[in-house]
Amino acid sequence: MNTVALVLALAVLVTGIAAAAIVRLLPTLRSQLVALALLSVCLPLGVVLASGLVMFGMHDDAKIVSVAVVSTLCALCALVLGRRILQPLVRLRATSAQLAAGDLSARAPESGPRELLELGGSFNEMAASIERLFDVRRELVAWASHDLRTPLASLRAMVEALEDGLATPAEYLPAIRGQTEILSRLVEDLFELAMIDAGALTLELQDSSLGPLVSDCLRAVEAEARANNVRLESRVDPADPAVRVAPDKIERVLLNLLGNAVRHARPNGTVAVVVEPDTDHVLIAVEDTGDGVAPETRQRMFDRFWREDDSRARSSGGAGLGLAISQGLVQAHGGKIWAENRTGGGARVAFTLPLATDGSLSRARATDPA
Repeated sequence: MNTVALVLALAVLVTGIAAAAIVRLLPTLRSQLVALALLSVCLPLGVVLASGLVMFGMHDDAKIVSVAVVSTLCALCALVLGRRILQPLVRLRATSAQLAAGDLSARAPESGPRELLELGGSFNEMAASIERLFDVRRELVAWASHDLRTPLASLRAMVEALEDGLATPAEYLPAIRGQTEILSRLVEDLFELAMIDAGALTLELQDSSLGPLVSDCLRAVEAEARANNVRLESRVDPADPAVRVAPDKIERVLLNLLGNAVRHARPNGTVAVVVEPDTDHVLIAVEDTGDGVAPETRQRMFDRFWREDDSRARSSGGAGLGLAISQGLVQAHGGKIWAENRTGGGARVAFTLPLATDGSLSRARATDPA
């Protein structure tokens, strides 16, 4: 009897392993669930029947049929449960097919067991991100075309006027040079953004204090501030600890922020640069006494080609790439940048930089800010 039981146990073990291997080879999840349901019922049923016949000489057909019927009902219940589990996956597959076909508004139902609920939520977040990405791409192409078309149209008109003898080269030469500089800056900004996105921007990092850098930037925007009747201030911590930066890149970030602050500050207002050291970083903030930052502006001000002025007049700002580049440069240094409203009124754009560890010169590659 012991030998028979041992043989029966080995047979069940081998059968179970072989059946599990076969289930794994089935091509679809549906077929695997069906096979698993049948296996989970048939294998115990076979063991029970075989044990009964061997050990007790069970020849009662009614008992055997009863056990078979109960096992069949269990198998049907397992199949129904498996189908219910598969329904959210089927809907998710259909939604993913819609998304792949170009319907970016397709969303998966967030229902079912916890795991499928979380899967549906993650899928919808991914779909929303893809939709936002395509919207940004469309806006990028449209706004880049607009900002390129305007100076090109101006240049074309001036060249045609010169060809028709309606003007002399001396009259249009300064304007042609100005439009060419606008195009050059736009192309350089686009190239730098592409380098940042590709992680190919090389930074010459060195330990440097921020006091002299802030002073240089304030002197650079002093004429514009005076023209807008805005007072400039610098509040740098007396310790002025060294930070690990590429000075030319951080100078560009500060100039972008100061230029925006001067344009948005009220007449007789103030624009201040604040430098405050913290545990492992230094916080640099540019504050103004303007109207503050609207919620929509705070969400989109670091987007490429976005400008608060719907008319996109160049008098209200550049091409709309300055803050996007600033964000990429700050993130390439391992810091973060954000905008908020000041408690006493006005806007505050702040970013962080890592504290210096030593005075050696090194090279670092910018990472993708996205």
